Amino acid sequence: MSKEVLLSIENLHSSVEGKPILKGINLEVNRGEVHAIMGPNGSGKSTLSNVLMGHPKYEVTKGRILLKGKDVKDLSVDERAREGLFLAFQYPLSIPGVPVSKFLRMSLQATHGKDIPIMEFQKKLKEQSELLEIKDSFLGRYLNEGFSGGEKKRNEILQLVLLEPEMAVLDETDSGLDIDALKIVAKGIEATRNEKRGILLITHYQRLLNYVQPDYVHVLADGRIIKSGEKDLAIQLEAKGYDWVLKEANLLTAKT
Repeated sequence: MSKEVLLSIENLHSSVEGKPILKGINLEVNRGEVHAIMGPNGSGKSTLSNVLMGHPKYEVTKGRILLKGKDVKDLSVDERAREGLFLAFQYPLSIPGVPVSKFLRMSLQATHGKDIPIMEFQKKLKEQSELLEIKDSFLGRYLNEGFSGGEKKRNEILQLVLLEPEMAVLDETDSGLDIDALKIVAKGIEATRNEKRGILLITHYQRLLNYVQPDYVHVLADGRIIKSGEKDLAIQLEAKGYDWVLKEANLLTAKT
């Protein structure tokens, strides 16, 4: 039985202030699959996540972004969220004066388009907070204000498990985490895996993939996917670095 394509990226080109960054991305994510995007610094990984979510700074100059068969490239960020798309930021923003719990309830109501009874919300929040080892006192703090890197990333994953999006894009969620925080975040990601959801993990290092096993791994360089494979590809990249893949794609002159 064939799987349903959830996200289809077709010949996607994007530029920032007139400078081309993405140069023809093609990728399909089916329901129930986890895809990892790896690549060296400056390859376009974070640009891809921002373009998918509709950041106004990034101009789509060519191609399509199909979510459940619908082209969403002209939709606003909040419209894409309501369609089931979620982005966990590499550098989450602080919002002084807005407690974490209030932000989460507002986000849940906005994406689901209905009021969430406070008792129902608190029960769900408590269950998911315990999964991520988040204390009650954390939920009363202002969003990301004074948070450590690990606290910010745990809060992003808390949003993921609460909002239950169909397609989740996680932009370098492992950056800045010590091993204990990494394991907790990975546990939260694994808890969201199911047959209906697609996950796109964008990471620079293989270590996150020790705990979240991807179905497929793609190497992004010079704004395009230059190699794809199964999870073993990530192990090869960890052992050999990116040079060998870049050489294969004629993006790096062989060393003498």
